[in-house]
Amino acid sequence: MATTFRLADVEVPRIGLGTNRLTPEHVTFVREAVAAGVRHIDTAHLYTGGESERSIGEALDGGDEQMLVATKGGFRAGEGRPEVLQAQIEQSLQSLRAEAIGLYYLHRVDPETPLEESVGAIKAYADRGAIRHVGLSEVSVEQIERARQVVPIAAVQNRYNLADRGHDDVIDYCEREGIAFVPYYPLREGQRAGRRAPRRAGEHGQAGLAAATLARRLSHSGHALDRAPAGEPRGARARAP
Repeated sequence: MATTFRLADVEVPRIGLGTNRLTPEHVTFVREAVAAGVRHIDTAHLYTGGESERSIGEALDGGDEQMLVATKGGFRAGEGRPEVLQAQIEQSLQSLRAEAIGLYYLHRVDPETPLEESVGAIKAYADRGAIRHVGLSEVSVEQIERARQVVPIAAVQNRYNLADRGHDDVIDYCEREGIAFVPYYPLREGQRAGRRAPRRAGEHGQAGLAAATLARRLSHSGHALDRAPAGEPRGARARAP
């Protein structure tokens, strides 16, 4: 298994850092993580009310070419409208202290806005060089294909773990098409998927076997990357695309 992975034209370790609990008190932590070898940091416009992006911006102070910071916009219903996304992208650029965002995901497909319009707003920033690569989060194969009619898609970030393997078809599609797949909640299991977490020794053995199978599923794909677990953002209810 390769220990690094090419994501948005940057060679990064296969495990990245999720930061949806990051606040200014964690600036030193981010710097220490980078010093320890972290090269992929994942955040979003809404994480901790914007403090996550601002803390990363302070910690990295512009970053470097070997570091990939990925962020997202358009999480809630109505936020996929082009004018809303534009405002969020501008805020992210300012908070991250970046001339260009390495990887920008549409955080959710907006039920109130055609996907093509949302992706088109992101493409406008990619065309002018303010976004280097475009990604999608919580999407189906059909939605990826629609988005690719508007702009090249470099990465897809869907929930995928031991208890929730509903996106196997997306992983297979991404592998065929050379698109990076970045699972979130990679370590979740048990009750979140309507299953009881294992409690007896024998059950742990079965869980261990399933976990090993899942690890092989991700690691054997040349286009799958793990993101350190971070949970859903506070103050925001997860919703289906």
